[in-house]
Amino acid sequence: MKYRIEYKDIGIRDYKETWDYQTEIFDKLVNFKKTAATLAVSPENRPAGTLIFVEHPHVYTLGKSGSENNLLVDSIQLKARDASFYKIDRGGDITYHGPGQIVGYPIFDLDAVNIGLKEYIYMLEEAIIQTVAEYGLKASRLEGGTGVWLDPDVGGKARKICAIGVRASRYVTMHGFAFNVNTSLEYFNFINPCGFTDKGVTSLEKELGCRQDFEKAKEIVKKKLEEIFNLEIVN
Repeated sequence: MKYRIEYKDIGIRDYKETWDYQTEIFDKLVNFKKTAATLAVSPENRPAGTLIFVEHPHVYTLGKSGSENNLLVDSIQLKARDASFYKIDRGGDITYHGPGQIVGYPIFDLDAVNIGLKEYIYMLEEAIIQTVAEYGLKASRLEGGTGVWLDPDVGGKARKICAIGVRASRYVTMHGFAFNVNTSLEYFNFINPCGFTDKGVTSLEKELGCRQDFEKAKEIVKKKLEEIFNLEIVN
């Protein structure tokens, strides 16, 4: 059985505008789920959710369990770099979003797609691991940390290529992943990414030595999500 998901590629959008947009979709799905429960609608007959792809202008976001000490610049320095900062309601610590990065917001009803939250995060990671493999790179997970890494077990060489941070309520998810394709990595110098002080970040562009076709990368990620979650994605 395939799970029907609506797909929205909204291009380059302000972070707060997009946060409001995904919150609206999230709230509608949660409210529908509450109504469906009272009417005894089975999970397979409920909408499975929406997948949003977006690029953000320069922005730092801090998860609810993160520390502001991991932001290493003040508001004046942020403004000088055309960057904004938000405290948000996802898990995880601080991360950066910017041009050249595929940000994915899967707003999924995990009951409808028949998985748990831990499995959901594992599957998000797997989609990016398989995407990176399409470029001839070996990526994997880091024990004790979410996201997708290159050389996670090699001292001094571990570097993150995709950050993951989610929120879930009534088993409906929001927020998601940030996959560095042609991302300007210098912006990570102004934070301790995801709270780590001893690990680096990377991108497809850095690893492969040249700028990558961004639209092609999006199509690969979408295809891997479709396969791994057994989705039918519709525009």
